[in-house]
Amino acid sequence: MRKLFRCFIVGALSAPLAFSTLAAPVHQSLPAAVEQSLKRNKIESSALSLVMLPLTGNATPTIVNADVSVNPASTMKLVTTYAALELLGPNHQWRTEFYADGPLKDGVLGGNLYLKGGGDPKLNMERLWLLLRDLRANGVRQVTGDLVLDRNYFIQPDLPQFDDDGGDSNKPYLVGPDSLLVNLKALRFVVRNDAGKVDIAVEPPIATVKIDNRVQSQPAAKCPGWPEVVYNPVKSADGREVTVVVSGKLHVGCSSQTYLSVLDHEHYAAGAVRAIWNELGGSIRGHDRLGSVPKDARLLARALSPDLVEIIRDINKYSNNTMARQLFLSLGAAFRNEADGDDAKAAQRVIRQWLAKNRMISTHLVMENGSGLSRAERISARELGTMLQNAWRSPYAAEFISSMPIAARDGTMRKRLLNTGVAGQAHIKTGTLNTVRAIAGYSRDKHGDVWAVVAILNHPRPWGASAVLDQVLIDLYSQAR
Repeated sequence: MRKLFRCFIVGALSAPLAFSTLAAPVHQSLPAAVEQSLKRNKIESSALSLVMLPLTGNATPTIVNADVSVNPASTMKLVTTYAALELLGPNHQWRTEFYADGPLKDGVLGGNLYLKGGGDPKLNMERLWLLLRDLRANGVRQVTGDLVLDRNYFIQPDLPQFDDDGGDSNKPYLVGPDSLLVNLKALRFVVRNDAGKVDIAVEPPIATVKIDNRVQSQPAAKCPGWPEVVYNPVKSADGREVTVVVSGKLHVGCSSQTYLSVLDHEHYAAGAVRAIWNELGGSIRGHDRLGSVPKDARLLARALSPDLVEIIRDINKYSNNTMARQLFLSLGAAFRNEADGDDAKAAQRVIRQWLAKNRMISTHLVMENGSGLSRAERISARELGTMLQNAWRSPYAAEFISSMPIAARDGTMRKRLLNTGVAGQAHIKTGTLNTVRAIAGYSRDKHGDVWAVVAILNHPRPWGASAVLDQVLIDLYSQAR
């Protein structure tokens, strides 16, 4: 892929800012192979918005239905991540900190222990463990007071809950943002049948998560791809405890695992801290509660997140909705003013101002949470294509482009376009909702020229639409000079 990035650097100097002003000819009809693919899948051509824009070479752009307001699904993450690169900088980091309000003597902290969240999108269990290790290294072994969670970094918006799959709010991809987001609030359940004994483990081992094991052991057989194991969380009245009833059948020698989000942010974060702290030999005598770090509190330990360039790679490669929403609110928190009301409104304002400053038209742009996991978010293919063209000329073009999945290689594109000329030649962000299929990014043609491509399909029944979008990339790769 080095050749691709060399093309990016050379071409950036000569690329026009906005393709809407190009005087060159433009194809205004869909490629024949794409049109045929739509017909095979019984999808009207009007459902597809398409922009194919050459960034190097002298090929002719294709612009079809490009000024229609469409739902972009997760390709909206490109707007959020590119804006963050430009506005926060590629080396931006988030902080998570422990504070104390009392004296520390002989390993005993006489007072409360405060955990202050700073909006870190990637505070996983490994990094939380390291932070708690630092707390131990700084002399803390026992805490006589409470564990106080400071979750005040974000001014949270009141947004509707989204779910395409029938109201199952326990799915990890639906986890919302939080000032103190720990491990994406995910619990991993692993079920194993060892010689007829079914065991269930949960990670992290949060004490308030109980397991009711009702899985029936079955004789040894070929392990199915989808074991018949069902998880049914039952929450206590106060929401502090959850009993996960695990039922179904599992053959000897087989295993099953799944990820669920069954606790709220407060109880998950507190439970994870206590689980690791107990493993490290520490104790916290008091209760868990919310609060603010006092002004005179003493800093005990601090963890810095990975740089923003690593964060946007996780967001775009794997289409991580929670991290994208976390980044969106971080933009709001960094630039908010009193008139904004909350950090989502602040992020919307600052992104619009940034787009206008860089002469990127955004008439159709509607951002709700910045992840594309929304029925309200909108953009046009032309607007997204203009942004991709602008990003091509950015000093951070390489960082932005490398954050996207590589066709037939990794991320959400790893199984697409295998055994085609496009394999390894395109960095493409995907988007999927029940009524949306979308791709956006950069691709090379067979001559080595680089293109910006946006293809967004909105349709009530988009079955087979992924094949249509793959055909767009195949047709682009086969461009004649």
